[in-house]
Amino acid sequence: MTSTPINSLRNETSSIKRDLFQEGVIRPIDFPGVSLQNLLKSNVFTSKLPPDPTFPTPESSEKAPRKSLGPRMVQNALYTFVRPSVAEPNPELLATSIAAFRTLGLAPSEAETPEFIRLVSGNGGFEDDVYPWAQCYGGWQFGQWAGQLGDGRAISLFEATNPHTRERYELQLKGAGTTPYSRFADGRAVLRSSIREFVVSEYLHSIGIPSTRALSLTLLPSEFAVRERLEPCAVVSRFAQSWIRIGTFDLLRNRGDRVTLRKLADYVRDEVLQLPPHKAEEGKGNRYEEMYRDIVRRNAETVAKWQAYAFMNGVLNTDNTSVLGLSLDFGPFAFMDDFDPNYTPNHDDHLLRYSYKNQPTIIWWNLVRLAEDTAELFGSLDPDDPIFAAEGVQTPEEGAALVARAEAIIESAGEDYRAAFLSEYRRVMGLKLGLRNVQPEDMDALFSPLLELLEAVGLDYHHFFRRLSHMPVLAGTPEQKLEWAGTFLQHDGAHGGFKKEVALEMITAWLELYINRLRTDEVPETERMRGMAAVNPNFVPRNWVLEEIIARVEKDGDREVLGRVMEMVQRPFEDAWEGIGEDAERWTGDVPKAKRATQCSCSS
Repeated sequence: MTSTPINSLRNETSSIKRDLFQEGVIRPIDFPGVSLQNLLKSNVFTSKLPPDPTFPTPESSEKAPRKSLGPRMVQNALYTFVRPSVAEPNPELLATSIAAFRTLGLAPSEAETPEFIRLVSGNGGFEDDVYPWAQCYGGWQFGQWAGQLGDGRAISLFEATNPHTRERYELQLKGAGTTPYSRFADGRAVLRSSIREFVVSEYLHSIGIPSTRALSLTLLPSEFAVRERLEPCAVVSRFAQSWIRIGTFDLLRNRGDRVTLRKLADYVRDEVLQLPPHKAEEGKGNRYEEMYRDIVRRNAETVAKWQAYAFMNGVLNTDNTSVLGLSLDFGPFAFMDDFDPNYTPNHDDHLLRYSYKNQPTIIWWNLVRLAEDTAELFGSLDPDDPIFAAEGVQTPEEGAALVARAEAIIESAGEDYRAAFLSEYRRVMGLKLGLRNVQPEDMDALFSPLLELLEAVGLDYHHFFRRLSHMPVLAGTPEQKLEWAGTFLQHDGAHGGFKKEVALEMITAWLELYINRLRTDEVPETERMRGMAAVNPNFVPRNWVLEEIIARVEKDGDREVLGRVMEMVQRPFEDAWEGIGEDAERWTGDVPKAKRATQCSCSS
């Protein structure tokens, strides 16, 4: 398939934009942004992919009684046209993300307009020529096939193109009402989980981890939903370059819908991944193999960053795994407190399937499911042969040859996954430790001993790196090294069962390893410390912090706390934040012992 003119323009513009940003010619903060009315909006997703055949047009959905839309099974489609069904007369805009406004190219002042509040609360203000939709997909959940899932409470409003960067994002509302994919649910999102997603998605972006984004958080004061208890509802307006997941492919393959699956693969390759036109070369796979390998690489690099920053998604089902490698659909997520590879933030994950140490393996497991979904396409020597495209392989011999090619590609992609993961993990860990030239042997000689130390002594993962970034270790005396080692210990006296003296000896022993490694790197001490402080955040939105913020907003009516935490979210590497005071000091200090390694439910 050849690239369309708009694809070529987008690729060329993106390349120029990247070059200019790298050279410091363009800064996002220089762009004032446009009004909501003038923001370029489109519906490429719904114009290029098959709709729900029961309601194939916006008009048919608009005229239909709400109950007739679903919930129900939707076949041979990737979405259903459906509007939000919020009826809140007095929505309250609790918070916005200035960084998200800049990414979209939207003027931050738009947050003060009635049109913006109507839009992000699900009360209207939609475009006449772009009708909202909900996506259809399935998924493997906790290793079991779950069937049709879909956007049960998320509704996409339109695609917005930043007028300066030309990047396109799909804007949707989470918690805006039922869709055909709501199953037995109410289509709502409660305030508790909405605050968590709003904060963490913007935080991940701030520290350089690919993520979906959050534009605003809106309270629906008169609406409540039953979860563990009766809880107030809220809406998060969020966006991503694409919301397509591995589970989108899973459902089509499970149903044997080869035609729609092929359309999806072409769309993902050309519109989402924006890969260049395929060139047939000896020994080079077809365009679907290129697509698969690109998805593998993206996810490998993202999970490597999760591991380096000790972030856990908590529910890495295939419906929560993005084809773009974005951190997606935040349920019982958490950042590590005391380092424990077996920790899972999901209190329903009794087998530790989604624990910290298992995340790289699980992402590969999900990618193998994607391989099974698309193997017929990337295993074919000629996927565009009309007979093959319409009917598949014609003989057992052809089938056996295709399977053999597909298995070889999957095995090779597995090696690529491992290599991409290790390369990115070493790179990020090298930055976190201030190394100029990371070597393969650093994994066994420096990184692994550090993780073993952190686990054995029960040290706080994030505090260790941040505090290390302020230590001029190369010039330290033995007495100073011992003093520095003491700053890593928990103040409650828990040292992994070791006596304090033994714990200090273990820490100083690793510091000697680290100092010797730094000397081979020949990085000036001030440069190392400055570089480490720029990648090791001072503020981390841990579970105990989020629980406090939720309680203050929901129970105490505190509306200022969200603004304060977002200041820290968008500048997490600062040593201090003006005007935040005691909250910042507590939130960046030691985690209270009773609040370490807490777990959450999937309920939201």
